[in-house]
Amino acid sequence: MQVFTQRGIAAATMQEVAQAAGVTTATLYNYFGTRDELVQRLAVALAQTLCKAIADSHAQLPDAAERMAIGQRRYYWLAAESPAWTLLLLEVFSAAPDVLAQIEQYPLADLRAGIRQKKFKVPDEAAAMDAITGTCVHTMRRIALGHAAPGHAEASAALVLRALGVPPGQADEVVRRPLPPLE
Repeated sequence: MQVFTQRGIAAATMQEVAQAAGVTTATLYNYFGTRDELVQRLAVALAQTLCKAIADSHAQLPDAAERMAIGQRRYYWLAAESPAWTLLLLEVFSAAPDVLAQIEQYPLADLRAGIRQKKFKVPDEAAAMDAITGTCVHTMRRIALGHAAPGHAEASAALVLRALGVPPGQADEVVRRPLPPLE
Protein backbone atom coordinates (compact mmCIF):
# COMPACT_ATOMS: atom_id res chain seq x y z
CA MET A 1 0.00 0.00 0.00
CA GLN A 2 2.86 2.35 0.84
CA VAL A 3 4.43 1.94 -2.60
CA PHE A 4 1.14 2.47 -4.44
CA THR A 5 0.30 5.48 -2.30
CA GLN A 6 3.71 7.10 -2.87
CA ARG A 7 4.16 6.23 -6.54
CA GLY A 8 0.59 5.82 -7.79
CA ILE A 9 -0.83 2.69 -9.35
CA ALA A 10 0.51 3.36 -12.83
CA ALA A 11 4.10 4.09 -11.73
CA ALA A 12 4.56 1.45 -9.02
CA THR A 13 6.38 -1.73 -9.99
CA MET A 14 6.24 -5.24 -8.61
CA GLN A 15 9.94 -4.94 -7.80
CA GLU A 16 9.29 -1.89 -5.61
CA VAL A 17 6.41 -3.65 -3.85
CA ALA A 18 8.54 -6.76 -3.27
CA GLN A 19 11.38 -4.66 -1.88
CA ALA A 20 9.05 -2.79 0.49
CA ALA A 21 7.53 -6.11 1.62
CA GLY A 22 10.95 -7.64 2.18
CA VAL A 23 10.45 -10.48 -0.30
CA THR A 24 11.78 -11.31 -3.73
CA THR A 25 9.88 -10.31 -6.83
CA ALA A 26 9.50 -14.03 -7.65
CA THR A 27 7.85 -14.63 -4.28
CA LEU A 28 5.45 -11.78 -4.90
CA TYR A 29 4.54 -13.29 -8.29
CA ASN A 30 3.78 -16.60 -6.53
CA TYR A 31 0.87 -14.83 -4.84
CA PHE A 32 -0.13 -12.27 -7.47
CA GLY A 33 0.10 -13.00 -11.18
CA THR A 34 0.12 -9.33 -12.17
CA ARG A 35 0.46 -5.91 -10.61
CA ASP A 36 -3.19 -5.24 -11.43
CA GLU A 37 -4.22 -8.37 -9.53
CA LEU A 38 -2.19 -7.22 -6.52
CA VAL A 39 -3.72 -3.74 -6.62
CA GLN A 40 -7.23 -5.08 -6.97
CA ARG A 41 -6.86 -7.57 -4.13
CA LEU A 42 -5.28 -4.95 -1.89
CA ALA A 43 -8.05 -2.45 -2.60
CA VAL A 44 -10.79 -5.03 -2.04
CA ALA A 45 -9.25 -6.12 1.27
CA LEU A 46 -8.87 -2.54 2.52
CA ALA A 47 -12.29 -1.41 1.34
CA GLN A 48 -14.02 -4.47 2.80
CA THR A 49 -12.21 -3.99 6.10
CA LEU A 50 -13.38 -0.39 6.27
CA CYS A 51 -16.93 -1.28 5.20
CA LYS A 52 -17.14 -3.98 7.85
CA ALA A 53 -15.81 -1.61 10.52
CA ILE A 54 -18.38 1.01 9.52
CA ALA A 55 -21.19 -1.57 9.48
CA ASP A 56 -20.12 -2.92 12.88
CA SER A 57 -20.04 0.62 14.30
CA HIS A 58 -23.71 1.19 13.51
CA ALA A 59 -25.04 -2.37 13.69
CA GLN A 60 -27.17 -1.56 16.74
CA LEU A 61 -28.89 1.39 15.04
CA PRO A 62 -32.23 0.47 13.46
CA ASP A 63 -32.70 3.74 11.50
CA ALA A 64 -31.60 3.14 7.90
CA ALA A 65 -31.27 6.87 7.24
CA GLU A 66 -28.82 7.24 10.10
CA ARG A 67 -26.92 4.16 8.96
CA MET A 68 -26.69 5.56 5.43
CA ALA A 69 -25.45 8.91 6.73
CA ILE A 70 -22.84 7.23 8.92
CA GLY A 71 -21.52 5.23 5.98
CA GLN A 72 -21.25 8.32 3.80
CA ARG A 73 -19.67 10.44 6.54
CA ARG A 74 -17.12 7.74 7.42
CA TYR A 75 -15.85 7.65 3.86
CA TYR A 76 -15.63 11.45 3.87
CA TRP A 77 -13.75 11.26 7.17
CA LEU A 78 -11.33 8.80 5.56
CA ALA A 79 -10.76 11.24 2.70
CA ALA A 80 -9.89 13.99 5.17
CA GLU A 81 -7.70 11.78 7.36
CA SER A 82 -5.91 9.81 4.60
CA PRO A 83 -6.03 11.71 1.33
CA ALA A 84 -3.32 9.61 -0.37
CA TRP A 85 -5.00 6.33 0.55
CA THR A 86 -8.36 7.71 -0.56
CA LEU A 87 -7.02 8.80 -3.95
CA LEU A 88 -5.43 5.37 -4.39
CA LEU A 89 -8.74 3.69 -3.56
CA LEU A 90 -10.60 5.94 -6.00
CA GLU A 91 -8.02 5.15 -8.68
CA VAL A 92 -8.64 1.45 -8.12
CA PHE A 93 -12.40 1.99 -8.34
CA SER A 94 -11.87 3.60 -11.76
CA ALA A 95 -9.48 0.92 -12.99
CA ALA A 96 -11.42 -2.03 -11.57
CA PRO A 97 -15.14 -1.22 -11.22
CA ASP A 98 -15.84 -4.69 -9.82
CA VAL A 99 -14.03 -3.56 -6.63
CA LEU A 100 -16.65 -0.86 -6.09
CA ALA A 101 -19.39 -3.36 -6.91
CA GLN A 102 -18.11 -5.66 -4.15
CA ILE A 103 -18.39 -2.99 -1.46
CA GLU A 104 -21.74 -1.62 -2.66
CA GLN A 105 -23.46 -4.42 -0.73
CA TYR A 106 -23.22 -2.29 2.42
CA PRO A 107 -25.09 0.83 1.24
CA LEU A 108 -27.43 -1.43 -0.75
CA ALA A 109 -28.46 -3.18 2.46
CA ASP A 110 -29.13 0.18 4.11
CA LEU A 111 -31.03 1.38 1.04
CA ARG A 112 -33.26 -1.67 1.11
CA ALA A 113 -33.80 -1.33 4.86
CA GLY A 114 -34.77 2.31 4.38
CA ILE A 115 -37.27 1.36 1.70
CA ARG A 116 -38.79 -1.27 4.02
CA GLN A 117 -38.92 1.28 6.84
CA LYS A 118 -40.63 3.75 4.45
CA LYS A 119 -37.82 6.26 5.14
CA PHE A 120 -36.58 6.12 1.54
CA LYS A 121 -38.80 6.61 -1.49
CA VAL A 122 -36.90 5.88 -4.69
CA PRO A 123 -38.28 5.12 -8.15
CA ASP A 124 -35.44 2.73 -9.01
CA GLU A 125 -32.92 0.89 -6.83
CA ALA A 126 -30.10 1.08 -9.40
CA ALA A 127 -30.58 4.83 -9.87
CA ALA A 128 -30.57 5.30 -6.09
CA MET A 129 -27.30 3.36 -5.84
CA ASP A 130 -25.82 5.57 -8.56
CA ALA A 131 -26.78 8.65 -6.52
CA ILE A 132 -25.31 7.15 -3.35
CA THR A 133 -22.02 5.92 -4.79
CA GLY A 134 -21.58 8.75 -7.26
CA THR A 135 -21.98 11.39 -4.58
CA CYS A 136 -19.73 9.48 -2.21
CA VAL A 137 -16.93 8.99 -4.75
CA HIS A 138 -16.95 12.59 -5.94
CA THR A 139 -17.16 14.01 -2.43
CA MET A 140 -14.27 11.79 -1.31
CA ARG A 141 -12.18 13.06 -4.23
CA ARG A 142 -13.02 16.70 -3.50
CA ILE A 143 -12.12 16.29 0.18
CA ALA A 144 -8.93 14.30 -0.51
CA LEU A 145 -7.75 16.95 -2.97
CA GLY A 146 -8.40 19.70 -0.42
CA HIS A 147 -11.11 21.36 -2.51
CA ALA A 148 -13.98 20.98 -0.05
CA ALA A 149 -15.29 23.88 1.98
CA PRO A 150 -16.04 23.38 5.67
CA GLY A 151 -19.30 21.47 6.10
CA HIS A 152 -19.11 19.89 2.64
CA ALA A 153 -19.12 16.33 4.02
CA GLU A 154 -22.30 16.89 5.99
CA ALA A 155 -23.95 18.73 3.09
CA SER A 156 -23.15 15.83 0.75
CA ALA A 157 -24.44 13.23 3.21
CA ALA A 158 -27.65 15.25 3.68
CA LEU A 159 -28.03 15.56 -0.08
CA VAL A 160 -27.87 11.77 -0.44
CA LEU A 161 -30.60 11.37 2.17
CA ARG A 162 -32.74 14.00 0.42
CA ALA A 163 -32.23 12.20 -2.91
CA LEU A 164 -33.55 9.07 -1.21
CA GLY A 165 -36.70 10.90 -0.11
CA VAL A 166 -35.84 12.01 3.43
CA PRO A 167 -37.33 15.46 4.17
CA PRO A 168 -34.65 18.21 4.24
CA GLY A 169 -34.97 19.11 7.93
CA GLN A 170 -34.79 15.49 8.96
CA ALA A 171 -31.82 14.82 6.65
CA ASP A 172 -29.94 17.77 8.14
CA GLU A 173 -30.65 16.56 11.67
CA VAL A 174 -29.54 13.00 10.92
CA VAL A 175 -26.16 14.06 9.51
CA ARG A 176 -25.44 16.19 12.58
CA ARG A 177 -25.65 13.20 14.92
CA PRO A 178 -22.34 12.05 16.40
CA LEU A 179 -20.53 9.30 14.55
CA PRO A 180 -20.25 6.04 16.48
CA PRO A 181 -16.69 4.96 17.25
CA LEU A 182 -14.82 2.68 14.86
CA GLU A 183 -13.23 -0.36 16.41
